[in-house]
Amino acid sequence: MHAIKFCTLAPMRYYIIAGEASGDLHASNLVKHLKIQDPQAVFRGWGGDKMEHHGVDLVKHYRDLAFMGFTEVLLNLKTILNNLKFCKKDILEWKPDVLILVDYPGFNLRIASFAHQKRIKVFYYISPQIWAWKQSRVHQIKRDVDAMFVILPFEQEFYRRFGMEVYFEGHPLADALKEEANYSGDSDNEGNKKHIALLPGSRKQEIQTMLPEMIKAVKMNAEWEASIAGVSSVGMAFYQEIIGNENIRIEFNKTYELLRKSDAALVTSGTATLEAGLIGVPTVVCYKGGRISYYIARQLIKVKYISLVNLMLNREAVPELIQHRMNARSLHHELDTLLNNSQRRTKMKQDLEELKNQCGAPGASVRVAQKMVELLRS
Repeated sequence: MHAIKFCTLAPMRYYIIAGEASGDLHASNLVKHLKIQDPQAVFRGWGGDKMEHHGVDLVKHYRDLAFMGFTEVLLNLKTILNNLKFCKKDILEWKPDVLILVDYPGFNLRIASFAHQKRIKVFYYISPQIWAWKQSRVHQIKRDVDAMFVILPFEQEFYRRFGMEVYFEGHPLADALKEEANYSGDSDNEGNKKHIALLPGSRKQEIQTMLPEMIKAVKMNAEWEASIAGVSSVGMAFYQEIIGNENIRIEFNKTYELLRKSDAALVTSGTATLEAGLIGVPTVVCYKGGRISYYIARQLIKVKYISLVNLMLNREAVPELIQHRMNARSLHHELDTLLNNSQRRTKMKQDLEELKNQCGAPGASVRVAQKMVELLRS
């Protein structure tokens, strides 16, 4: 009698790369649901605390990867190239079944090209904003990426123009914010003071640029108070050095709670503008970069707006203060209008309700995880 041999499949190996705080958030939610769809799965990657919390064996933290602007990238080119070299080596040694890249295009598109050459399956979650600039990169994506998962509804049509079908399952922020669905926008602060949420960004360079002007703007009115949405990877000491003796609270890992209790928000351009918009907080979007970086960006960017809220609604629903307009006096003026002009405030809230509808129903992370596992098994 011959012995019966049982064939057991090795666990699926997922290698995930997220280079920023927002990528860490969305990747961690994706991992949580991939584990439900594929309980034996093993995860390794580059990201942050949230990914690690959900069981990803973390190779590098995103705080060591965050370089913004053309000038800073050039100054740190050696570090970036060393990171790319190390990442490629680690991927080859670990031998993943699939590489999942989360936004972070400057780094991830290079890794996608490498993985394609090595015949490693590549899924891209959260498309680079190639519709804003460097549209020619769509041809590289078409060549190197096996499946693209987009989170903005208009991105499907953009890729279709280039003969590429992509998956849109809704925006993952709808999951993170579903508890805020009934938020009325009214402050729960004691007393008569209006509360302003300050979201100066997640990188040290942008915080140093944005936060001092935000604080000055709030301090121009004695009837306003402010709290800062702190990023834990930056640390208290860094914020304290900027704040000095000002009596301003720093709240770490409580961004949604802070936005929910605020009457208005000053938000650095990025994913946070969409978070504030989906919660329904009247917002002023702002951005200021180095002169050289800003000049280059102006020549390359092909869209009318910098905030995701305005891009999705295709109109200026929230004010944008960019570069020389991003100063304390202008910030104060826009805040004063949002807080005291009832007609403007009502119109903005109506626009933000429309934004919620565009982002789709909650469950995007679940649906993306199901589709990824389905594609891998097929």
